[in-house]
Amino acid sequence: MQSMLLNQAFGAYVATLVEEKGWSKTSLSAAAALKSTETAILGPVLGWGVDKWGAQGIIRVGCVLFGIGFMLLSLTDTLFQFYAAFVVLSLGASMCSNFPISVAIIQWFEKRRARALSMVQFGMALGGIFVFVVAWCIQTFGWRPTAFSSGVILIVVGWPIARVFRSRPEDHGEHIDGLAPIPHKEGAPPPAPARPAFTPREALRTSAFWLISLGHAFSLLVVSAVNVHAMTHIKEGLGYSLAQASLVITLVTVGQFFGVMVGWAIGDKFIKRKIAAVCMLMHCAGMLMLTYATGPIVLGLAALIHGIGWGLRGPFMQAIRADYFGRTSIGMIIGLSALITVFGQIGGPLIAGVFADWTGNYRAGFTLLAIMAGLGSLFFWVARRPRLE
Repeated sequence: MQSMLLNQAFGAYVATLVEEKGWSKTSLSAAAALKSTETAILGPVLGWGVDKWGAQGIIRVGCVLFGIGFMLLSLTDTLFQFYAAFVVLSLGASMCSNFPISVAIIQWFEKRRARALSMVQFGMALGGIFVFVVAWCIQTFGWRPTAFSSGVILIVVGWPIARVFRSRPEDHGEHIDGLAPIPHKEGAPPPAPARPAFTPREALRTSAFWLISLGHAFSLLVVSAVNVHAMTHIKEGLGYSLAQASLVITLVTVGQFFGVMVGWAIGDKFIKRKIAAVCMLMHCAGMLMLTYATGPIVLGLAALIHGIGWGLRGPFMQAIRADYFGRTSIGMIIGLSALITVFGQIGGPLIAGVFADWTGNYRAGFTLLAIMAGLGSLFFWVARRPRLE
């Protein structure tokens, strides 16, 4: 729901509001930056809360605030009101985002953690595939009824779905991976000790924490810029309609879907950081093709390449952190990482928006972001597993 109604549909709202209200692309990009900033500020506190109390209650409250935020968005007439609604919307979105959901999944899986996280990402891909429905609703009924209806759906559907999420398996008399520990037989060698988990402070002292966070931030430069500005670029810069632009975004999510399937199959068999490094090059290539597309075929390939890289890399971000640092304080560690990754979430839309307002098109901004994503592949390539001293 978050992918369909907000993350990948936000570009449709941007394109519509630029035309209807005359607001600048930079000012609308600031709303996306506001959402990311709020998520980053909340990250450590939210991570601590999920580690301590579990994800279910936090996700439930998030669904309600998320829905109320959309309802408030439908009533806005000024840029200030738009930002105020986005504060509420962003708070709710953070509390029921991929972050708390991933932490919940990490607590239940270890041997096939990457596969489990990839399977969760099918939801993001599935939601993105139907983003054209949101664009159609905006064109047919208007952006206000579409936003209000989105809020109702989030509350009515999200609240009961949140019951699925539970805290650690040990709290429910179960075991990680569903496997009870093998009893020790007399005379047999003692079982290998479990890999020790890092505390947040210990994780911060490792180079791996910073390299993974920077690589993740550089990937989000492209992902966030595409989500916010791709529709406007395709509509204004390349001359397609909003409906056609939404179909391109749908292709992104089709590619994301296939990327998730590949990650589901190979995530626990190969070195995740090297796969992530290759995906960064795919982000770079897809962004450049989107920027300089000469026809619908190139535009479609750009969407698929970017989407596959996103779908394959996305679940690995939390899987790598859990593999490297353990699950005891993983919520807090991911929350601290958000203070770094937020620069990618904020920087992507802002860089693209500022360059577009300055030059009259997205080419310079998109090209710069593509180059940065390509360089960001180096962060993952050298981020080796740390040792707990």
